[in-house]
Order: sequence, then structure tokens, then C-alpha cells
Amino acid sequence: MASSSIAVAAALILCILVAHAHGCYAKHHAAPSAANSSWLDAKATWYGAPHGAGPDDNGGACGFKNVNLPPFSSMTSCGNQPLFKDGKGCGSCYQIRCLKPDHPACSGVPKTVIITDMNYYPVSRYHFDLSGTAFGAMAKDGRNDELRHAGMINMQFKRVPCQYSGLTVTFHVEEGSNPFYMAILVEYENGDGDVNQLDIMESRPNGGKMAPTGQWVPMKESWGSIWRMDAHHPMKAPFSLRITNESGKTLVAEQVIPIDWKPNKTYSSLVQFH
Repeated sequence: MASSSIAVAAALILCILVAHAHGCYAKHHAAPSAANSSWLDAKATWYGAPHGAGPDDNGGACGFKNVNLPPFSSMTSCGNQPLFKDGKGCGSCYQIRCLKPDHPACSGVPKTVIITDMNYYPVSRYHFDLSGTAFGAMAKDGRNDELRHAGMINMQFKRVPCQYSGLTVTFHVEEGSNPFYMAILVEYENGDGDVNQLDIMESRPNGGKMAPTGQWVPMKESWGSIWRMDAHHPMKAPFSLRITNESGKTLVAEQVIPIDWKPNKTYSSLVQFH
């Protein structure tokens, strides 16, 4: 947290003082669904550099990398539990706005942010701890710093479909992966933007080439948007991957991880949610 740390700390102290009366730590609120298009109230804070992407390493608790670069372009946010959802909210897209009654510098123009990190400050039912870039983007032209100086403001948000124009779903094989352990980061899914389940299919020799086995095996959520497979045998590539999003839609990337795959490398698929 940067300049908003004092505001958040004050809200946290207040929350502790009234915890017994209002159940500050006990309440778990339902997350907005992908189908919910109505504006909801939230609190907004910001962290990191004023014109940055939030985390110092341009990453975050979802495991996404280089969120300062397109397509994230620093328009990112931490979400509290109803938004982060223990990692299953990673990649979800939201429109955010603040209005003049919230702060004189607010433009009221909706901006889109992506959940890439988490926070646990109990300051509001919904709490967006935005990058400095995203927080300032809600301001009128030339008043970005003025809005950031507020530290914490009221805002509105709604869930919207993610739109990664010109991109297909990509899979990053994480460092440390080997034939017995495979960890995969999923990125750039249109629509819901999130991953509720990732399944993997190995290949086997068939007529001089490696063909899919036809057997899907569920991977386990490791952390954020990273899923893992712990195998009792050396897994055989190419690997096919099947994504299930929050809406229950599935997408299959057949043999997207090649036979000569390497750790710490990204593989683009030929598929995308529509």
C-alpha cells in the first residue's frame, strides 16, 4: 500500500472496534457473477507506484507476469475475498467508476480492470485495492494525482466480459515443472476471464506419432491462476488442456504443450472463448 495506507489502517482500526457488533471478520459475501450487470458499491484504495501496475515485481497473487505490459497495461487490482475467491477470481474483469459525490476529481467514466492480486483488509463488503494507474484512471483529465491523493474513496463496479482482442488463450509452464510435476498458468481468456477447473490429457504413441489418450485428468489449483498435476509416472507430451470457466463453459486446447516443452516458457493456443 502506498499513499492509501493511512486510510486503510484507519478503516481497519474502526472495523476492529465494531467487529462484535457488525461481524466484520465473520461475514462472507457472495461474489458478483459473470451474468450480473448492475452497478454495486465498493471501496477503492491504491498501492504501489502512482503510475505503476501495483506490485513491485509487476506480478501479484494470481501468478500473472508483466502486468505492466499489454494486455493488462497496469489496469489491475487486488480483490478482497468476494472478488479474489481464493484464486478463482483471478483474471475476472470489472468496470469501475467513481462519481462526483464520491470525490470532486471523479470523472464518472467507466474503466476496465482485471483482478491480478488479493487483499484482506476488511474495509468494505467489496474492496478494490487498485494499481496507481487504475485508481488515477477514474479521474477527470489532469486530476489523476488529486484523486490518488484521496487515498480511499467510494466507487461503483460491475462484472463485465473480458475481451482480449486478437489474442488466444495462453499457457505458461512454470519453473520447476518436470515429467512428474506440471504447473501451468492460464492467461487471456475472453468472457468470464477466470478458471474454475483445468484438466490435462497426455499423449501416447499411435502409428508413429503421439496422439491424445482420450482421458482427461483434473489438475489441482496450486495458487492464483496456476494449476498443477502431481503424477506417479513420467507424463508424456504433447499435453492437451481443458478449461472450465465460472459459467460452466469449456474450452479445449488440443496438444497445446508440445513434446519438447520446457519450463518457464509460454505456449499460445489456437482457441479462445466466444
